[in-house]
Amino acid sequence: MAIHTSLLHLLSKKQSASSDDTTKEMSFLEHLEELRWQIIKALIGFFVATFLCALYADFIVQDLLLTPIKSVGIKTQVLSPYGILLLYMESILICGIILSMPYTLYCLWKFVAPGLLPNERHYISRIVALTSLCFFAGVAFGYFILLPTALHFFATFGTEYIELNVALDQYISFMLALLLGAGLVFELPMISFFLTKMGLLTPSFMRKYRRHALVLILIISAIVTPTPDALTQILLAAPMFLLYEISILVSSISYRSPVS
Repeated sequence: MAIHTSLLHLLSKKQSASSDDTTKEMSFLEHLEELRWQIIKALIGFFVATFLCALYADFIVQDLLLTPIKSVGIKTQVLSPYGILLLYMESILICGIILSMPYTLYCLWKFVAPGLLPNERHYISRIVALTSLCFFAGVAFGYFILLPTALHFFATFGTEYIELNVALDQYISFMLALLLGAGLVFELPMISFFLTKMGLLTPSFMRKYRRHALVLILIISAIVTPTPDALTQILLAAPMFLLYEISILVSSISYRSPVS
C-alpha cells in the first residue's frame, strides 16, 4: 500500500511542470509522447556510439577484448565460418551500449525531471555523472580484476593430455556479459538513492534486511556471472555487499532531505 501511495505521489508530481509559478497538467498521452521521444533520443545515441565502435572495431576486438585472454596464455579459435563476423557484430553492439550509457541515463532522467521540484532539477547533471561513474567503475572492475582472475582460474585446469582452447565467440560473449553485468551491479548506490527519494526505501529497512540482502546478492552474482564457477561469483558478490553498505549510507543521506 505504501509503495502504491508513493508511486501515485510521484505520478502526480510528474504530471505538473512549473512555469512562472503556474501548474500545467499533463495528460496520459502527453506522458507517452514524452517517453517516446526520450526513447528515440536514447536509440539515436546508441546508434551513434555503435557507429563509432564500428570505426574502431579492430582495436576494440584485438587490443581490448583479446588482451586479457592472451595474457594468461589461453589459445582461442573460431569454430564456424561466420564466427568472426558474429564476434565483431556482438562486440560492436555491446560496446555501443556501454559507450552510450551516460546519454541513455541522461534521457531517463530527463523523463523523470518534470516530476521533481525545480531546485532538484539542477542536480540532474550531477546524478547522471555519478550514475555513469558507478557504471564505468563496474565495467573497469570487471575488466581489470574480475575477468583476469577468472581466466587465470580457468587456465589452471589444462593438462598435458587436454589442451585448453576457447571458442573465440564464446569468450567474447562471456567477457561482454561479465562487463555489462558488473557495470549494472555497481548502480546499486544510485538505485537506493532514487528509491529513497521516491519514498519506496528507507535506511532502517535496508539495515533490518541486511542478512536477506546477503543471500539475494549471492543469487544475483550467480545469475549475472555467465559461468557457474564459485570464484567468479564470490569476486562479484564481495563488492556487491560493499556497495550495499554504501547504499545504506546513501539512503541515510537522501532520507534526511526527502522529496516534499
